[in-house]
Amino acid sequence: MEQLTEASPPIAKDAPGLLELVAAKVTGWSERWFPDAYIFATIAVVVVAIGALAIGAPIKSVGIAFGDGFWTLIPFTMQLAVAAITGYVVAESPLASKAITWLARLPTRGNSAIAFVALVSIVASLFNWAISLFFSGLLVRALARRTDLRMDYRAAGAAAYLGLGATWALGLSSAASQLQANPASLPKPLLAITGVIPFPETILLPQSMLLAAVLLVVSVGLSYFSAPRGDRVRTAADLGVPVDDANIKLPSPDRPGDWLEYSPIITILMVLLGSIWVWNEFSTKNPILAISNLNTYNFVFVLIAMLLSWRPRRFLNAVAKSIPSIAGMIVQFPLYGGIAFIITKATGSSGGSLSEYLSQFFVAISSHASFPALMGIYSAVLGFFVPSGGGKWIIEAPYVIEAAKTLQVHLGWAVTVYNAAEALPNLINPFWMLPLLGILGLKARDIVGFTFTQLLVHFPLVIFMLWILGGTLVYHPPVMP
Repeated sequence: MEQLTEASPPIAKDAPGLLELVAAKVTGWSERWFPDAYIFATIAVVVVAIGALAIGAPIKSVGIAFGDGFWTLIPFTMQLAVAAITGYVVAESPLASKAITWLARLPTRGNSAIAFVALVSIVASLFNWAISLFFSGLLVRALARRTDLRMDYRAAGAAAYLGLGATWALGLSSAASQLQANPASLPKPLLAITGVIPFPETILLPQSMLLAAVLLVVSVGLSYFSAPRGDRVRTAADLGVPVDDANIKLPSPDRPGDWLEYSPIITILMVLLGSIWVWNEFSTKNPILAISNLNTYNFVFVLIAMLLSWRPRRFLNAVAKSIPSIAGMIVQFPLYGGIAFIITKATGSSGGSLSEYLSQFFVAISSHASFPALMGIYSAVLGFFVPSGGGKWIIEAPYVIEAAKTLQVHLGWAVTVYNAAEALPNLINPFWMLPLLGILGLKARDIVGFTFTQLLVHFPLVIFMLWILGGTLVYHPPVMP
């Protein structure tokens, strides 16, 4: 009897939960059936082109619109690419490495370590999504090197991804909010519809910040309670994943001409010169408006990345290592530009564009009260097929804003609806996982199951809050530059 009493608790404690069983099924399915994200984008082009033809647009007009719009997002593509590159460089810098080493000593138990990773990832994502992704991934590796901590490596990897899957689009690096705050980054046809929507009307709305806070608490809690326990824990060693320190020491110069690459002199001069411009921007403008300028935001992070790298050679090495993380943007964003022009420029037999038809459709099925919830569901579903990291807003904005204006919905909240809903499919779409998976040495199937458990809770919660909080805001006409 005594032996049974001692043996029973571990068996009960180790029994797999429903969420874990569902997660395992979803993980296996997604690894087998998910195509490359580029395929999703090309399918979107074909679907939109067929839609334009269906309303009577001549095929010649559709083709011309696609070609005219193909290169319109190049400035924005470059801006997002720089954000990704600098985020990687900052996360891999010597100072960040020391911070990661220190942070990795704090958790005392496996599940609390996973929740801690989720907290770090989400908080960092509110400032820079790329830093969140890379910094959290390196933190997971550092935690996995601890021999005194039995932590499920897969669940920790999923926690590191939560910044991208929960809150990044509600923070400073939100692509949709940055686009709407910067008229120079918007295609002219879109600017004529939406006008300028500054940060105080989008991510800095009290309602938006409340939504981000709720998602933070819920995500961290789910990370803690859904992580495997007991015999189901799989450490990095169990999975055969090497987690040695990924930071490569800078080799010594091998020729006299290399000395400037290894000297901090150039870095110091560049940072000092750039700091003059940054000081002028923030001292002569409203700081909120200054940081909402995507060029200013990126410039600040470029200077930070240079300074933390200290030596030009280290900076250049980190930049070279970051390039694979932006390949998807470079290939896909021109397609989004082409899609935007087909939607807004290729007119049908009645003289209306596909954007106008879609706007009328959403007006017909929505009301002032139901619009945020319906648009949130639609945006989340579309985001599963078009994993854009914000570029999808170019596709949605024309008819979303037109419908919002007709229904008298707060335009900044319409952007927040997109932001919050657009992050949801990231939880199960492996496109944005790829840079993190490269750092962790895992595959999508290893973490998607855990992120799916987050989606089961996030989806109804986000849609409900978009609906409830949307009713607390008053409509204002768009502001044209």
